[in-house]
Amino acid sequence: MNNKFKQQIIEKVGFFEQDIDPSLDLFEEIQDLKKQKNAVILAHFYQDADIQDVSDFIGDSLSLAREALQSSADIIVFAGVHFMAETAKILNPTRKVLVPDLKAGCSLSDSCPPALFERFRKDHPDHTVITYINCSAQIKALSDVICTSSNAKKIVESFPEDHPIIFAPDKNLGAYLNVITNRKMLLWNGACMVHEIFSQRKINLLREKYPKAAVIVHPECETTIIELADFIGSTNQLLDYTVKSNIQQFIVVTESGIIHQMKKKSPYKEFIPAPPDNACACNNCPHMKLNTLEKLYLCLKNENPEITMSNDLLEKALIPMQRMIELS
Repeated sequence: MNNKFKQQIIEKVGFFEQDIDPSLDLFEEIQDLKKQKNAVILAHFYQDADIQDVSDFIGDSLSLAREALQSSADIIVFAGVHFMAETAKILNPTRKVLVPDLKAGCSLSDSCPPALFERFRKDHPDHTVITYINCSAQIKALSDVICTSSNAKKIVESFPEDHPIIFAPDKNLGAYLNVITNRKMLLWNGACMVHEIFSQRKINLLREKYPKAAVIVHPECETTIIELADFIGSTNQLLDYTVKSNIQQFIVVTESGIIHQMKKKSPYKEFIPAPPDNACACNNCPHMKLNTLEKLYLCLKNENPEITMSNDLLEKALIPMQRMIELS
């Protein structure tokens, strides 16, 4: 490949996987680079198993936000999607925050364009805006308080029951919260492509095949799927439930990356990934899976791609994040 063509690819996709010596032990190389650069790697539960295994901390959005805030590392590498790395930068504005692939986006975050949401907020000036952390920095800056699936109920219930609230961007999580908190929050019409694809019919067939299995569901799923659940919770709460429960089989209705940690913590239990409503592997987030061990190595080696944003945006987005941490 000539250099001109290579440069065109770099400009087009924003990342180029350099040739890597196949004899390198990438796990060892990454560990060495972390020590040399005083770096920490944070990985979401939905990342590939190799990335989870080489990371310093693995968790859901809330636990990783806390780790980012508490970290003393000079460099934070966030193996997740773009909004997660942005969150780490918001909480650590003076530190270098890297992400293995800038193209690792989020369908839920993309479903809430800042210009449209700003107009929506202006149309309802008396409403407090509670925003799910799965959103861009621009949306966070337009919010009053952020929440995660772990603390959303607590955040919502911190306001009086009759207090007018906009909940964005996830309509499914918002609908679930309306039920369990007895609210009538105004919901933005956004959703996660992975959590909307699960099949009610196929899950019922799995229940027939595994009658002793518990169906555990993430609240980003549609109401018809949530109604099938024996347990509902964030990724971290789902993991904890499988560890503490005496049940030996689980039908897991969320992105299948979490099953790696479930198997590590409960090796003698069985975990069955819930199937999507089509023939594709849509219970795997294609955005999360853009990150690879090779990209993680190059990201740390070259200290690029880096998350950057204006000081004004950082300051505005930090306010609702700090309020979330205070309330949770």
